[in-house]
Amino acid sequence: MKFAVIVFPGSNCDIDMYHAVKDELGCEVEYVWHDAGSLEGFDGILLPGGFSYGDYLRSGAIARFSNVMKEVVKAAEAGKPVLGVCNGFQILLEAGLLPGAMRRNESLKFICRPVELKVENNGTLFSAEYNEGEVITIPVAHGEGNYYCDDETLARLKGNNQIVFTYHGENPNGSLENIAGITNEKGNVLGMMPHPERAVDELLGGADGLKLFQSIVKQWREAHVVNA
Repeated sequence: MKFAVIVFPGSNCDIDMYHAVKDELGCEVEYVWHDAGSLEGFDGILLPGGFSYGDYLRSGAIARFSNVMKEVVKAAEAGKPVLGVCNGFQILLEAGLLPGAMRRNESLKFICRPVELKVENNGTLFSAEYNEGEVITIPVAHGEGNYYCDDETLARLKGNNQIVFTYHGENPNGSLENIAGITNEKGNVLGMMPHPERAVDELLGGADGLKLFQSIVKQWREAHVVNA
């Protein structure tokens, strides 16, 4: 399986994402610049955290219009796994690949610390290696991670089981219904504020994030073998 790590001006978690895939998963991975005109040949697309375009206007608002995002949309429509973490999540929201929006943290302060997450749905290609209800520890680092959507969208998220991760015990940012990560209706696009790529080795303080990447690879390989 070959991954693309999309790099925008202002991305700063692209190296972490690259390391998680190459050194911990042992999969092929390449950096892809924001002005790329094709994502042909990649099986999975990763949008890392950071401050794309300096977070001008609002987080993800300018990155959404980057040339490569047309290709990200095509990849998502083709059923390829697309993961957006932190700023990547914000970009996916701005691009309309996921519903809802991000507001500033309730505290109006940047937060950077480990938090506990609960696995609400382990039936996705991103969470299959976890147990349903499992509590994991993943770090967060954001100033605008307060997820919000209207009542109709929330009902749809719940009805379609699109809420994959919620904050457990403490809600660090005021996010609606403690939401930390959601998928699209098809289930192949995941956005989450916590950073699983920063929790892939015990040397980093924990490896709870590694199962997310392992889930993607396992599900892809199973589908690849079935369709071969």
